Amino acid sequence: MTTFLDRADAGQQLAQHLQRRGVTADVIVALPRGGVPVAAQIARTLRAPMAVLPVRKLGLPQAPEVAMGALASGGVRWLNDALIAQLRVPAHAVHAVEAAETAELARREALYEGMTRLSAVSGAVVLLVDDGVATGATMRAGVLAVRARGALRVVVAVPVGAPDTCEDLRALADNVVCLHAPAAFRAVGLHYQHFPQLTDAEVHAALKEDPHA
Repeated sequence: MTTFLDRADAGQQLAQHLQRRGVTADVIVALPRGGVPVAAQIARTLRAPMAVLPVRKLGLPQAPEVAMGALASGGVRWLNDALIAQLRVPAHAVHAVEAAETAELARREALYEGMTRLSAVSGAVVLLVDDGVATGATMRAGVLAVRARGALRVVVAVPVGAPDTCEDLRALADNVVCLHAPAAFRAVGLHYQHFPQLTDAEVHAALKEDPHA
């Protein structure tokens, strides 16, 4: 099932695919932390500057790995109302998760302050990148966030994703590039040989190494 050696390998393969398709962008926006190494490879290949957009998944109280929504920098909030209603998640439980993730989002915004480079999004063709999409909650919040910042056009690009999620994202973005969308998709990490959690220090290092900043 493994498709990529690591996130850098995924970024290189995705960048080559984008290049073959003639996809260009004014700015490559990574969803940290996992999207940063992928976006860094694309930024080098397409010779575009890289930015980062802090986002946080809102996990179900009973299964935190499953997203019931997401937050993005700029006050953006997206909720999967159908899932919340289906599972009868009480409002106070949603609010509790949202409060915790709002605090973490604020911590990351402060940590990345001066390094996000999100001012480049206004009036730009934006390539929005993550290491993969399962439910797509954080990517949905990301698309809404860059549109709110005045992006001219939004292209979503991921190395791997659930087929139905990749298809659903087309209703939000101007274009969606899912390099691999296997019918038997189960989880993003299963498609990487090495899929460690990244640190904030690694995100900082990637931004500092961006030659187009």
